[in-house]
Amino acid sequence: MEYSLLQVSPRLRSFSLQPRRTKTLFVTALLGLAWTVAVAFGLRTLLAYESTPGTVGAVPRQWPSTSQIERVTDRPTLVMLVHPRCPCTRASVAELAELMARTQGKVDAYVLFLKPRQSSIEWEDTDLQRSVAAIPSVTLLSDVDGVEARGFGAETSGHTLLFDLDGRLLFSGGITEFRGHVGDNTGVRAIESLINGRAPARTATSVFGCALAKHSHEGDKALCPK
Repeated sequence: MEYSLLQVSPRLRSFSLQPRRTKTLFVTALLGLAWTVAVAFGLRTLLAYESTPGTVGAVPRQWPSTSQIERVTDRPTLVMLVHPRCPCTRASVAELAELMARTQGKVDAYVLFLKPRQSSIEWEDTDLQRSVAAIPSVTLLSDVDGVEARGFGAETSGHTLLFDLDGRLLFSGGITEFRGHVGDNTGVRAIESLINGRAPARTATSVFGCALAKHSHEGDKALCPK
């Protein structure tokens, strides 16, 4: 029996396409695997970044004698040290606003914004400062060259301290659970318990934010540590 070229060529073409299809499937599988690995690595990096706290200095057990803040003696005093250009501290300020709303009149609160001595007025003119200024019962002050921050042992933006009527330290740490995270957290619960005369689960927490001293003279380049 004889076969014409037209009868044989379709079958031959089908066989010749098999290696090409196999190669395409192999390449697609490799690309899919690479994408999965990249996503997993990115998520791991993001989680590590969000959960890496900043540093904490030597926090005094008593209100620092060098502080220029006028501490009241009829209620606890809260102090938060802030870098005006730290994006992570927006969450800390949001938590502070909630805390102040729930403890009206029970605590005297100060937020100190880092201000390099030679900086212009635009240095502190940020959305973060305006957000703090809008919180009732909070006094906003400038911390020139970070003098107050050093006195309180604060090295990371968002570091919050609570002192009792006699100036003894009650709490030191951050009031967010992770970097830039708004929501229920150990720090706020501890401060609220102390203000209301209850024993907290913890009196110290990690702080998440920009390094205060490192970026004090770097203009608007302050970034949360990677």
